[in-house]
Amino acid sequence: LSLRRVINATGVILHTNLGRSLLNLEVLQNLVTVASNFSNLEYDLKEGKRGSRYSHVENILCELTGAEAALVVNNNAGAVLLALNSIARGMDVVVSRGQLVEIGGSFRIPDVMRSSGARLVEVGTTNKTHLIDYRRAITDDTALLLKVHTSNFQIVGFTSEVKLEELVGLGKEFSLPVMEDLGSGCLIDLDRYGLTREPTVQEAISKGVDVVTFSGDKLLGGPQAGIILGREEAVRRIKENPLNRALRIDKLTLAALESTLRLYMEEERAVQEIPTLRMLTMPLQEIEKRARSLYRRLRKDSSGNFHIVIKDDNSRVGGGALPLQDIPTKVISIKPVRLSLDGLEEGLRNYNPPIIARIDDGQLLLDVRTLQEGEPKIIEEAIKMLTVNRIY
Repeated sequence: LSLRRVINATGVILHTNLGRSLLNLEVLQNLVTVASNFSNLEYDLKEGKRGSRYSHVENILCELTGAEAALVVNNNAGAVLLALNSIARGMDVVVSRGQLVEIGGSFRIPDVMRSSGARLVEVGTTNKTHLIDYRRAITDDTALLLKVHTSNFQIVGFTSEVKLEELVGLGKEFSLPVMEDLGSGCLIDLDRYGLTREPTVQEAISKGVDVVTFSGDKLLGGPQAGIILGREEAVRRIKENPLNRALRIDKLTLAALESTLRLYMEEERAVQEIPTLRMLTMPLQEIEKRARSLYRRLRKDSSGNFHIVIKDDNSRVGGGALPLQDIPTKVISIKPVRLSLDGLEEGLRNYNPPIIARIDDGQLLLDVRTLQEGEPKIIEEAIKMLTVNRIY
């Protein structure tokens, strides 16, 4: 198979190139059940007639966030495109110049807006935008006020941006809907766990935004999906757009998303059982314990061919989320004594399963934060095989 398992020893939790979020085992079991059997995807069991596939996640999304209505599509780029096309096709959308973001794969807000049929109206400057800038840009052709959370970069220093509640107030004054693209989509307060504070979906809804969009496979920790929440009238317009069919979510994603969302009914359970959240919030004491265990395994089999030590380092969130967040971690540093560092990295990468590590300052680094159960043993076996066969 071309698409296959790899071991992520990079310390990047939401590694886009390595598939982003991992799914909880219970979520996987539900997905397999739905995939291998007929299901009530679009069948109302209570009424005995055709139902809506979105009903499986709409109620729980609204319960968790306080939104009036919800819709889920295939990814957040699709969610943004669909919302803009539904609300502002052929009309103006006002957005701060400092929020015209680009994420991986050349997804740019101006390009998406152009594709949606809406017209971009930039206001303010790169580092400063004020409420008066939005006010002055509003005309009879304005259909939407847009706020984009800069989840994958931050501007620091001499800066100013309009708060969401201020933009909502301006929207009400001119009877204009307000939309926020949150990007990463966080459902818990990360500040409680010593991480950089990220605006939550619940906060956006409570401040009166009409539409909010975010990803399912970033900080939420679920499958790839684009989630649209907001006021019933605004979401209804989006649901009725024929383009919605082209972006429709499939049954496997729905099964995985619903199961993931149900874990959020108890925050403590979500943090412990959703792999993304578990890795993000893992205590340093647990990291140290894991590092010592892997260190002992590797030292036993290195046969003097490697210089192996435990070092302090930082894990990264990845996935275009929390760009300035360094998470203290422990890494295993490996330096070949007589042999090639690049060859060692290549040997691990070509192992089955492939082990993806980092090279930094003449050493190969294995971050234990992103290793899953059973993977330290596989790394031990790989190092032993490379040592015995001298494949590096």
